[in-house]
Formats: sequence, structure tokens, C-alpha cells
Amino acid sequence: MTQVQNAFEGTTITLPVERILPTRALSKDIRYSPKYRTILASIREIGIIEPLAVHPESAGAGKNGYYILLDGHLRLEALKDLGAAEAVCLVSTDDEGFTYNRRINRLSPIQEHLMILKAIEKGLSPERIAQSLNVNVDRIRERQQLLTGIAPEVVEMLKNRMVSQGVFAMLRKMKPMRQIVAAEMMISAGRFTASYARMLLATTRPDQLVEGRKPKPASGVTPEDIARMEREMEKLYQDYKLVEDTLGETILVLVVAKGFMTKLFSNAAIADYLDKHHADIAKELRRVIDAVTSDIRAPERE
Repeated sequence: MTQVQNAFEGTTITLPVERILPTRALSKDIRYSPKYRTILASIREIGIIEPLAVHPESAGAGKNGYYILLDGHLRLEALKDLGAAEAVCLVSTDDEGFTYNRRINRLSPIQEHLMILKAIEKGLSPERIAQSLNVNVDRIRERQQLLTGIAPEVVEMLKNRMVSQGVFAMLRKMKPMRQIVAAEMMISAGRFTASYARMLLATTRPDQLVEGRKPKPASGVTPEDIARMEREMEKLYQDYKLVEDTLGETILVLVVAKGFMTKLFSNAAIADYLDKHHADIAKELRRVIDAVTSDIRAPERE
């Protein structure tokens, strides 16, 4: 089976800032912008949260060579202004900046939570962290308690997802096994909103809730509606597990079929014949080849 190529090497490296080459010039007024001042204060108080994304300037360049900066120009400028000699970096396997921005999400709520805990462990107060990040201190305290009552398996499943903070309040009302099922449902649907989590909570049986009783249904929702939603959600979850169990085999079949069709179309005589006599089929087959290729190259990380 075709291997999925990672967008980055597995570990970070520390590079001298003079060996990191920016790919764009910053405006003269950038140091006066609120965004730059926030980044500067954050790095001064907490340190680098997101490593810079870089790519070796030339093939085979070692740690002592020069690296092209793909993402993190403001962070690099702030490090220079603070007199830092080195920067923590992620080394990209692709030298295109747009690829980095497409593949890598910004800090997820769980990542932000872990960053805040790490800063507190270093002795920083929530007030000082809030000041350095230019946010209300209540937000820092909320983020500090974000994962209280959340199953470790759910934390692992959602750690790189851009999950609404309200989701965790809904999950907290469920027992661990139901939390895991709910997280799987959110991932399957690609929805990480509080309203979707509230719907999952409404379709949860009382024995799967921490308090053992249903939350009061929303206005206009009858017990019959709730019962129907429970049945539909249970069926949806069963369908999701069925797809999950057969996904590996399906992907393998698609990869093999894609390889066969690619080889078929590499034969000019066959390709010309199909284009001439079965244009619609040829077009559809090429579309399938492109679709499977895109799925194979899709990054593992969301």
C-alpha cells in the first residue's frame, strides 16, 4: 500500500536565528500592530508556543546549514527583537509555504489548555498569562479547567481538533464510555460545535449520564422527538463503526484498482480508444484515479 508522507519530521530542532531565511519582508509599521505586540509579549512571558516551520535551503543540508522560513515571520522577528539566539523549529518535508498552511491547524483548544498548564507549572499566574496573550483572565481560568472530567481517550481523539469550548461542558455530563462514543460521532460527522454536542447529550440514555437523569429538553422538543433522535443516532453510530471496520480493506481495494487503471491509461492505444469510443467512461475513470490519489496523499493530521 502507498505510504502517507508526513508533512514534517517527527521532532523539533533548535536553529540559530541567523540561519533562518525569511521568505517575505515585513512592513516597517509591523512592530506597532496589536498582533505583533501580543506575540512579542507572549514569547517574552511564556516562550514559543508554536515552533517555526522551516525547510532546508538545499538538499542534504544539515543542522548547520541555512533553512527557509515557511511560517512564523512575526515570531522570528519577535525573537530577534528579544535578543534570542536560537529558535525551536519544525522541519517541513515540503518547501511550499501554502502546503504548511493547508495541512497544519493552529492551536486547538486542548493544545492551548496544555500550553497554559505548562506555563502555570513554570510559576506563571493566570493573570500574567492573560496579560501576555492579551485576553481576559477568565478565559485563562476556563481553559485551565477545560479537561476536568473528560476521559483521557477523548482528549487523545480531540487534541488536534478545533473543538468549540462548549463541547467539553456537554461531554462532562456523560460517563467516559459515552464520551468516547460521542467523540467518535463528532469526528465521523466532522462537527465539533456545542450545538452538535448538545444534541448528542439529548440522545444519551440516563444510565450513560453522570447524574443519571436527562437534561431538560429544549423548548418545542417532545419526548417522541428525543426517542426518534436516539434511534437515529444509534443507527448512525452503528453505520460509522461498520465503515470504520471495513475502511482499511476498502482503501486497499481502491489503491489496487487505481494502480490498474493508471497502468491502463498509460497505454496510449488503450487511452485513445477509450477517449474515442467511450469518452464518458474514460472521463469518469480518470476522475476516480484523481480522487483516490488525493485521498492517499491527504495528511494524517487535521
